[in-house]
Amino acid sequence: MTPDDRETVVTIGRLLPEDRETWQTLVAGYNEFYGRTMPEEFFDHSWAEFSAGQCIHALGAKLDGKLVGIAHFLTHASTTSADSCYLQDLFTAPEARGRGVARALIEAVAAWARSQNCGRVYWSTHETNATARRLYDQVAENRGFILYTIALP
Repeated sequence: MTPDDRETVVTIGRLLPEDRETWQTLVAGYNEFYGRTMPEEFFDHSWAEFSAGQCIHALGAKLDGKLVGIAHFLTHASTTSADSCYLQDLFTAPEARGRGVARALIEAVAAWARSQNCGRVYWSTHETNATARRLYDQVAENRGFILYTIALP
């Protein structure tokens, strides 16, 4: 049996202090995908926020004990339903793609949101992100909304 033949077991959990360096590498890869380079203080601030687990949250996905995926999310009030959970960042290391990591992270965020009595989980991705959209079309409904943004200084 080759390593690719064995059943993939993805474990999901809170990020641990020993995950910090790999988490930063994954977050940098996520931002690089979208053409952004983040300053060092961004990583320090985000890690502190995720560690506190009060306003914004993070989960990590591990294969064979190695952190290979991350999900960052938050909740906010809704005018039309129970609170909503926004899955802001989702990223899987290139070498772990196709092994169920992103699906497991989405399922874990949805389970967390259910436990918080949220009415929905939602996210956005770039229209050209065909790889991710193949998964998203399987696990969620695209309701056709278009996202507009005003960048503020």
